[in-house]
Amino acid sequence: MSSSIASFFSSFLPVVHADSEEEQPEQQETEAKQEEEEEEEPEDLHPGIREEVKQSAKVIQLTKHFEHCQEKVQSGQGFKGEDCVEEL
Repeated sequence: MSSSIASFFSSFLPVVHADSEEEQPEQQETEAKQEEEEEEEPEDLHPGIREEVKQSAKVIQLTKHFEHCQEKVQSGQGFKGEDCVEEL
């Protein structure tokens, strides 16, 4: 009679095996670690591009104009509330 009750409940509830689940998370963790090791971030191109732009003739002129404006404002020679947003 107890086997029929057990089979009745087992038809509604899934069977869980403790031994088989221990191996799966370990395998997933090792696979995740291997994927992290394999992925390399590409080199950042931003600093190189920024340096190239700084060396261009047009940007050099604009940078000098902006720096002149900044010096004027910081020394107090500009009008009240002046900032160099337009030059930026």
